Amino acid sequence: MTLPSVAGAALAAPKADELPKYRVQSSYKAAAQPGMPGPFPGRVVNVHAAKSISPETDKVDPAAVAEMMKQGMLALTGDKDLRDSWRRFIQPNDVVGIKLNCSGAPKICSHPVVVAEIAKQLIAIGVPARNITCFERFKDQIDTVKYPQYLPEGVNVWAASSGRDAINGYDPRTYVEVDFFGEDDTRSNLVRPIAERFTKIINVPNMKDHGASGVTGCLKNIAYGSFHNVARSHRFEKTNTFSFIGTLAAVEPLRSRTVLQIMDGLKGVWHGGPFLHADRFKFYPARMMFGTDPVAIDRLLTDIIEEKRKAEGAISVFNRSMDYVKKGDFRKDPNTNNFVREPGHIEFAGGLGLGVFDKSKITLKEITL
Repeated sequence: MTLPSVAGAALAAPKADELPKYRVQSSYKAAAQPGMPGPFPGRVVNVHAAKSISPETDKVDPAAVAEMMKQGMLALTGDKDLRDSWRRFIQPNDVVGIKLNCSGAPKICSHPVVVAEIAKQLIAIGVPARNITCFERFKDQIDTVKYPQYLPEGVNVWAASSGRDAINGYDPRTYVEVDFFGEDDTRSNLVRPIAERFTKIINVPNMKDHGASGVTGCLKNIAYGSFHNVARSHRFEKTNTFSFIGTLAAVEPLRSRTVLQIMDGLKGVWHGGPFLHADRFKFYPARMMFGTDPVAIDRLLTDIIEEKRKAEGAISVFNRSMDYVKKGDFRKDPNTNNFVREPGHIEFAGGLGLGVFDKSKITLKEITL
């Protein structure tokens, strides 16, 4: 699949002098080696197992997922013992947050079998169950997935707010301030436990198309999913996801504490994301991707979504023409855009030092089970 060159993508993106003016407020210092891009910049492991999920029933095979996770972690680190692989990132005294993706739940989300296996692996290396929290922003979304039915006893499930405008679950001292469209509230505050409690974070995004950002993977899940008041970045045909996603992801302590990216690609969405508006827009990559570099994984995710859209006769995620914006129902028509998409957010995040965007510098290890 041929994608636009870096130069071509840059020409289609906003110019630097057109970018919003961001003010980042944080008292946290970066770690000596921030979790993003972490110890393995540019390294991605892709594990495919056809038997991991049934396209007919959506049923996931826990044994297949466990083996995918084992092989992915070992290949990422080069260790022979799975416990050693996990200990490179997490220690028994860590307080771990597992960042879910529930924006499209229950039809598309971080699958509870995948999340449960991560929790089991953490417990296996000595992390107490009470020190593991699966978290998301909105309680109504996370409740639809029924994670507690899958998780080991004692693992927590937590949402930042029960309502879309509630801010009690966010840190008032750590935020990004920016005025996009003259909105009343110009601050986006960090999820409180990220600042105050978690010492390590594992990011578990899905493989999804996105009507504003082009695709939604590691970067968008950890950025928009960890801050309050982010939907304000879209209005009419304009979205500021190009620069807002990377800016949020780079905020400390989020950047330093997010030490592992485990992309749940068992089921994906090739159009209409982050939601699954129609069954015809779902597909089954039956894979998981592992790394510490969110930019590199998302760069490869773009290929996957773009290739699937091309096979379905849909316009490219790189299509920025106003001819396709709001000319139909985005929820039904894959040749209609809700906004001028900004897949260039991945390259922008790479420019902030969050990872490797240049595909020629990405090392991909592929495993088929």
